[in-house]
Amino acid sequence: MMSDKAPDLIVHNSSLVVTMAGSAPRRGAEQGEIAAVADAAVAITGDRIAEVGPEKRVLDSADRHTRLIDVDGRMILPGYIDAHTHPVYGGDRTDEFIARLRGADYEDIHAAGGGIQATVRATRELSVSRLVEEARPRLARMMSNGVTTFEAKSGYGLDVPSELRQLQAIRELDQSGPWELVPTFMGAHTLPDEFKDDRAGYIELVVEKMLPQVEALDLADFCDVFCERGAFDVDESREILEAGKRHGLTPRVHADELSPSGGTKLGVEVGARSVDHLPFIDDESVELLADSDTTAILLPATTFFLMKDRYAPGRRLVDAGVIVAVASDHNPGSSHTLSLERALELAVMRCGLSVEEALAAVTINAAYALEHQGRLGSLEPGKQADLIITDVTRPEQLIYGWGVNHITGVIKRGKMINRRRHRLQHRQHKESRGFSHLFGD
Repeated sequence: MMSDKAPDLIVHNSSLVVTMAGSAPRRGAEQGEIAAVADAAVAITGDRIAEVGPEKRVLDSADRHTRLIDVDGRMILPGYIDAHTHPVYGGDRTDEFIARLRGADYEDIHAAGGGIQATVRATRELSVSRLVEEARPRLARMMSNGVTTFEAKSGYGLDVPSELRQLQAIRELDQSGPWELVPTFMGAHTLPDEFKDDRAGYIELVVEKMLPQVEALDLADFCDVFCERGAFDVDESREILEAGKRHGLTPRVHADELSPSGGTKLGVEVGARSVDHLPFIDDESVELLADSDTTAILLPATTFFLMKDRYAPGRRLVDAGVIVAVASDHNPGSSHTLSLERALELAVMRCGLSVEEALAAVTINAAYALEHQGRLGSLEPGKQADLIITDVTRPEQLIYGWGVNHITGVIKRGKMINRRRHRLQHRQHKESRGFSHLFGD
């Protein structure tokens, strides 16, 4: 219910407000329950949702100081949450992309010293301030496509100072906003060139040098490992993830992407918050996930950009009762998209999710994957006021309009960050520009 104090902001005249109110996370049949309310308005006080309810009742709570945003009959959603990204790095791998278009294989490029190693070499050359400078436009573009919260990984330094610089850049980007970043340490992304003949030595560096400093400087919430052929096997991954747990970091796993790596089974074993990718997940692993609280994060844009035919079996995972999220996997090599909307589309068109299930996968279930479902991922009183305004009137139109940025407004912590002014009408006090210069109008 509304408090006695009039709200600071009311977003109204919507066709539909998708609230995602209710249980968190969603699994099984519940994943398709989006708790949509027709002809509703959203009231915001400070940085929190005050009420989502019938238009007239919410508008009656306004006073002369309340700002009103008329969305012209469009749909309102919780802010998207991108639960798997690699946004802080140096360099460019366009030439590799062209090589893949001509038939080169991603794994062959990686084995020949390209791939992740190419980005590592470029990233090691950059200071924290340069890493921030290069990441900011990426995040701004992704936010203009509806993402209000990002998980952000290191993993392109692969030595102590460079990994720490990446994580420090992530912290600076989070603090300077307008977005929100959740940091993940991924020193175990691959073996750096200087350790290619000393696997044990590099694992020792991660466990004995990197992790203690990450904890001491409070630079990450999660520890991730690329459990895959050409990267780290199950035993190596387990050693690193268990060490991360001792340093207060929750495990996550890049699992079963290019082969049946055993990463999903390991993730369930160590209590990972998520296992990500999963094109090669097997039936036993699906059952293990369904009986666990580990999230399966599908990354279909990666499969698309690698020009592979085998997508993660999203339909099978949902039907089995697995907690399913979807993310962009933005990175410079295998998923160079800046749009979570494209991943959402592919989750429906290639992984078999319904539109409603996919929306839950980039909102409430993505919030759960980042351990923030109590604060983010749905539009409910008391939760953080992160919401997006679309140019469509119902969920199916998000997919029907393939390749289009459907976001006309982004509100983060109760503040309008980005808007297309011709779509949204403002009354009472004019909205502050805030960070809108990052996106244009």
